[in-house]
Amino acid sequence: MERRTGVSKQDIREQIWDYMESRNLADFPRPVHHRIPNFKGSYLACQNVRDLEVFARTREVKVDPDKPLEGIRLLALQSKKTLLVPTPRLRTGLFNKITPPPGATKDVLRKCATSQGVRNYSTPVGLDSRVLVDLVVVGSVAVSEKGWRIGKGEGYADLEYAMMVSMGAVGPETPVVTIVHDCQVIDIPEALLEDHDLTVDYILTPTRVIATGCERPKPTGILWSKISWEVMGKIPVLQSLRHREKQAGKDVTLRDEPRRLLGASSQQPAHLSAVRGPRDPPLPEPCPAQGEDGPTGTVCVGNLPRDARVSELKRALRELGAVPQRLTWQGPRGRALLHYQAPASAQQAVSRLQGLRLGAATVTVALARRQRASDLPGGRVQEPQADCRPAVADL
Repeated sequence: MERRTGVSKQDIREQIWDYMESRNLADFPRPVHHRIPNFKGSYLACQNVRDLEVFARTREVKVDPDKPLEGIRLLALQSKKTLLVPTPRLRTGLFNKITPPPGATKDVLRKCATSQGVRNYSTPVGLDSRVLVDLVVVGSVAVSEKGWRIGKGEGYADLEYAMMVSMGAVGPETPVVTIVHDCQVIDIPEALLEDHDLTVDYILTPTRVIATGCERPKPTGILWSKISWEVMGKIPVLQSLRHREKQAGKDVTLRDEPRRLLGASSQQPAHLSAVRGPRDPPLPEPCPAQGEDGPTGTVCVGNLPRDARVSELKRALRELGAVPQRLTWQGPRGRALLHYQAPASAQQAVSRLQGLRLGAATVTVALARRQRASDLPGGRVQEPQADCRPAVADL
């Protein structure tokens, strides 16, 4: 397919989408505009991955959830490889590990490879999981034989790769594969590429296997200066990674964050004032999962290090967008209570604080169990209170 000169990335996307629609080269969903096209012959193109030596020796493979990559996900499961699929728009984490039921038939594996299967047969993979991805498979709107790639414009594949670099899941030697229709392979000027753009090592089409020999360096981590506060607010796992990298001394200034704010005083909002509890033995107490008494607006943060300071926790809460109405500090017990106005806000905070590290420890985060009136002295009837004791069975 010929490419017009002097065009932008979006021009190239529109050219590809228009061409595929006009030639009826795509299957459901249609139209292909603003999508990674589910082109006709995608399963045939996916089969070509078996010709790659890198696939044969792969143990863990990350495959994007796009429809035209369904065949690759199926092959990975049939080959008994560990299959990791990014969560939709990274809203609930980075990866889901697809775990077929024992003795799964080919039909069941086919279901596991679909978007519905990703939802029904997966378990989340946290930031602290020991993940070492051997092969990355991404969708594309356009790609050149030199390995330059253009996605649909939202940047998730680029960001996912950068996040994997940050958590040590991939390295410069990890091969990247894309699967496209032959018409999607066109010339792309290198001038359109930016530092955060992911390049590919192999291109699979229904008729060809192209080794790009790309020598352009892949992203070496998250370029925080390209990330906005709006994006941060939508991706909790990105907030956790930013907090970690800031603790490691890296520059995590966001695109729309004035640098002067990094040197601002440590004054806290009035509603984030700490309420210290009585002195207790310095033994950390675990936070339980939500109990049977219904949702609560209180989050229990446990496993706090003995030398943890309330200011450290407050700073992390601000950075992760999880500031509560009130904070009860119980440092000697190794925990703190975060009080939110509504259970939904508390649940969102639990999601955003997953993987949070203070000092050398990863804290535990859970909705606090409500304390029933029957548990209170004299059985008084009053508003249930947050209770961070381990939940036990009723006697």
